[in-house]
Amino acid sequence: MAVGWRPAPTGWITVNSDGSLLRPSESTAAGGALRDWKGRLLGAYTMNLGRCSITRAEIWGALKGLELAWEAGHRQVELQLDSKTAIALLLDTGQHCHQHANLTIRFQDLLRRDWTVRVTHIYREANFLADCLAHKGHLLAPGTHMIDTSDPDICRWALFDSVGGFTIRSIAE
Repeated sequence: MAVGWRPAPTGWITVNSDGSLLRPSESTAAGGALRDWKGRLLGAYTMNLGRCSITRAEIWGALKGLELAWEAGHRQVELQLDSKTAIALLLDTGQHCHQHANLTIRFQDLLRRDWTVRVTHIYREANFLADCLAHKGHLLAPGTHMIDTSDPDICRWALFDSVGGFTIRSIAE
């Protein structure tokens, strides 16, 4: 099956986020991008998280992406993640007895604001830009960093996505 990034509906923005874990160092990072419905890059971020689980990195990436979207005044947002585990934790409004509860509660507080947010799962092959941004975090000082949207790596993946680029993924039924 052909898999590629797809923009949100007209008038919406898309936030793609991803987490990264490097072995054997156990270094974790997260990153993401905000794009409009035409695929134009509105912003990009990366986070060096030190050492934590990959699931926590995925959650941090999603949380930061939504915070940036809210701060920029966007009120119709599609958040695209390639981690089903992170999505399940972020959307579970019942149980908060897990190691990521402090972050998932912050995320759910964001969802209760006056805006529309859709959280969707995408295949990792459709999330290359966010993956690239997450990997950049390993090279930077701890904390959150806004990335220049003219960075050649970022531009290449954003262009690939905006012109309908895709990769082939084998899906087992």
